[in-house]
Amino acid sequence: MSTPTAPTYRRFFPQLEGMRAVAALGVLTTHVAFQTRAVQWPVLGPVLGRLDLAVALFFALSGFLLWRPHAAAARRPGLGRPGVRRYLRHRFVRIWPAYALVVVVVLTLLPQARGASAQVWLANLTLTQVFVPLTLAPGLTQMWSLSVEVAFYLLLPVLGGALLGLRGPRAHLRIPVLTGLGLLSLGWAWVASALPLADGVEPKNWVVGHLPWFLAGLLLAELTAAVELTRHPSRRLRRWAALSANRPLMLAVFVIAYGLACTPLAGPTGLGTLSDGAYLGKIVLGAIAAYALLAPLVCAAGPFRFLDSPLMTALGRWSYGIFIWHLAVLTSVFGVFGIPAFNGHFVEVWLLTVLITVAVSAASYAFIEDPCRRALLNRERRRAEHPPEPVPLPAPGHESVVPGTPSQGKPSYGKPSYGKPSYGKPSYGKAGQGKAMQAPPEP
Repeated sequence: MSTPTAPTYRRFFPQLEGMRAVAALGVLTTHVAFQTRAVQWPVLGPVLGRLDLAVALFFALSGFLLWRPHAAAARRPGLGRPGVRRYLRHRFVRIWPAYALVVVVVLTLLPQARGASAQVWLANLTLTQVFVPLTLAPGLTQMWSLSVEVAFYLLLPVLGGALLGLRGPRAHLRIPVLTGLGLLSLGWAWVASALPLADGVEPKNWVVGHLPWFLAGLLLAELTAAVELTRHPSRRLRRWAALSANRPLMLAVFVIAYGLACTPLAGPTGLGTLSDGAYLGKIVLGAIAAYALLAPLVCAAGPFRFLDSPLMTALGRWSYGIFIWHLAVLTSVFGVFGIPAFNGHFVEVWLLTVLITVAVSAASYAFIEDPCRRALLNRERRRAEHPPEPVPLPAPGHESVVPGTPSQGKPSYGKPSYGKPSYGKPSYGKAGQGKAMQAPPEP
C-alpha cells in the first residue's frame, strides 16, 4: 500500500494582482462619483457611491495574504512561525516611503491643504489620523483606511500569538475561534457610540469595527490551508471549499450583498450620518461581498484571463500608488482643467483622474516602492549570506572572560529573525517571481 503524498500548497496567486487593481479603481471611482454628484443619479448613483466597499476587498486581500503563513504553520509546524521583526520591516518599507512622499507633496503644494498645523502633519506622517481629531487633510482623506490597515498590521502578530495553542491536531478550532471574534466585533458600533472621546474622533473608523472585513480573508487563508495541507480534510471543509470555488454561486452572493449595500440598510452613499444599525449592515454586507469576490480566486484553479492579463497585472502592481495619489490628483484636476467640483462631468473627470493617477503611480512604483523593496531584500540576503560569527564558549570557571556571554554555559548565536524557516523565497517577492508568496495589497 503506497503512502499518500503530502498535499501541494499554493504560494502565489497571480490573479490577486489584478483584483488589487479592481479595488484601487473602485475607490477612485467612488470618490470621482461623489465629487461630481454622480452619486445622485437614479439607480446608477448608489451603485457608484457604494464602491467604497472596495476598501472591504482591500482589507480581505490583506487578511488572506498576511495570514497564510500563520495558517500554514499551524498545520505544518516544520514550516516555522513567521518572524515578527522581518514582517514589520517589510510592512514599513512597503507602506511608508511612498506614503510619506504623498503627505509631504499634498501638505506642501495642494492649495486646499497648505498651512496645516503641526498636529495634522504629525498625525498624517504617523498614520494615526483616525485617533487624532480633525486631521484628515484635503487630498488625504482616504488615508483613514490606510490608518486602519496599519493598525491591523500591528494586531496580526498579536492574533497569531494568541492562536499559537491551536496547532497540529487542534488547528481545526482556528476557524470557529476567528468566526467568533468576527461576530463579537459586530457589536463595536454600540461600544464606539458610548466612548467618551473628543469631538472629531470617529471610533467607528478603528480597526476593531472593521475586523469582519479582514476576517473574510483570514477565514479563506485558514480554509485553503486546511484543505491543501491536511491529508484528509473533513467533508465539511471540502464542501465549503467547493462552494467557495463555485464562480456562479459566488457571483450571485456578491450581487445580492452589493445590491443590499446600495440600499439604506448600509447607510447613505457618500457623506451623511451613519446610524449604528446601518454601520452594522455595511460591515456585514461588505464582508460578504469581499468574501464572494475573493473566494473563487483562491479556492479554484482558474484560469482568470482578465485578472491575469498584462494590463491588470501592471495596474495591480501600481495599485498602492493609485490609492495614495488619486485623491490629490482628483482635487487638482478640477483646478487645472477648470472643471467646477460637484457640478457634473463625471466621465471627463474620471478619465483625467485615471490617466494622471496611473502615470504618477507607475513612477511611484518604479522610483520609490520597488527600489525600497529591493534594497531591503538585498540587505537581508547579504546578512543571510554572512551571518554573525558564533560567540565562543568561555572556559569553565571563566564565564566573564568574554563580555556579554551568557553565563548558562551555552553559546548565543544571535540568529536573526529573518533566518526562521519560511516559505521558499521571501514572502514579499515580486509578482511572478518563482514561488514567492504574494505581496499583500494595500487599501
